[in-house]
Amino acid sequence: MGTLIEEIFSRKAGRRVQAGEIVLLDVDYIMSHDNTTPLAIKAFREIGKPIYDKNRIVLHLDHAYPAPNVMAAENHRKIIDFVKEQELPHLFMQGVCHQVMLEEGFITPGAVVIGADSHSNTYGVMGAFGAGLGSTEIAVAWVTGKCWFKVPETIRIELHGQTQPGVYAKDVMIHIAGLLGMDGATYRSVEFGGEYIENLPMHERIIFPNMSTEIGAKCGLIAADQVTIDYLENETPATGPFEMIRPESPCYERVLEIDVSTLTPQVACHPDVDNVKPLEQVEGLEVHEVYIGTCTNARYEDLEIVANMLKGKRVNPLVRVIVTPASQRIYKKALQNGLIEILMDAGCTVTGTGCGACIGRHGGILAPGERALTTMNRNFVGRMGSPLAEIYLASPATAAATALTGRITDPRKMQKSE
Repeated sequence: MGTLIEEIFSRKAGRRVQAGEIVLLDVDYIMSHDNTTPLAIKAFREIGKPIYDKNRIVLHLDHAYPAPNVMAAENHRKIIDFVKEQELPHLFMQGVCHQVMLEEGFITPGAVVIGADSHSNTYGVMGAFGAGLGSTEIAVAWVTGKCWFKVPETIRIELHGQTQPGVYAKDVMIHIAGLLGMDGATYRSVEFGGEYIENLPMHERIIFPNMSTEIGAKCGLIAADQVTIDYLENETPATGPFEMIRPESPCYERVLEIDVSTLTPQVACHPDVDNVKPLEQVEGLEVHEVYIGTCTNARYEDLEIVANMLKGKRVNPLVRVIVTPASQRIYKKALQNGLIEILMDAGCTVTGTGCGACIGRHGGILAPGERALTTMNRNFVGRMGSPLAEIYLASPATAAATALTGRITDPRKMQKSE
């Protein structure tokens, strides 16, 4: 009987566990990408033992793909050579690792998945445990099939009501980051629930576990329900039956209750994700780039919001507007349904899938003194290029409105005028 993380870990351990315990668990899948896999390979060589289960290893090229420089190309070559050598079955070059992990059915309720990327928390959207670890821990899991964890305490965030038109899940999560701060949930499991979460479609739910990383959480979790099962059965190759694990008489460290109906569009301002302000306080700030992408907000529905706002219009000619779909599947659907044409006709640059401009290596880096409005999940100094640039975070709707005016703009004004 316990919180959602205690229930997941108890099933995996085969016994009842509680917050504060150290547990050694079998890991269902071990993920790494082109930035982190080379370090894991190095640690694996030093360990000197064989891979425990090749089917559990999932590798991605996404952070600097296609390679923007020689170093990235060398990393890709190392990874592909390793895949050939070890005869590994799961190598993907079709978009952001977290989106592809979901699409390909690797994440199911109750699973324990570790990734060499801080936003592996994303997997909590399926009622699974996902957490980011270092490359050495990844290599150890390759050869043991296991990983140890301290069972975290849980903060429950109960979201009530429904948002106003023009206010989205991204606005709600940015608001939460402002309330808790970047270290407000350090090594905690954060459960997101309440009628607001229950009524959200999958593409908006994903934002909450994904950005739990930004408040320091070990994991972010949403209990599996019929929305989860429908997604798995209709959108992925995963096969059931799927268990809908839920908290059982939980004891929470803290419960935070939020009425989302009172929220207006929110912006996380330079230089920290918890520097949150209602959009009206920063409205009118000039921007040089608008970036719509990443594992947070580059799904088909996000592109659809943007395309609906830009259809028949042109973005500000002095602003670089870059759109990077999260996966090839999303890109293909957007192409088939005419969204890509709308975006290009409006003056957007649509790139290949991957992490793109988010990590400041390629795809749209910033110069000193520039300001970007993005749908990313973090805005650290230097994240997108120059440390003298500024990054602001907002919803896809806010990004679209800002793209049209060249200044941070309330999307509700544009949506009313449609």
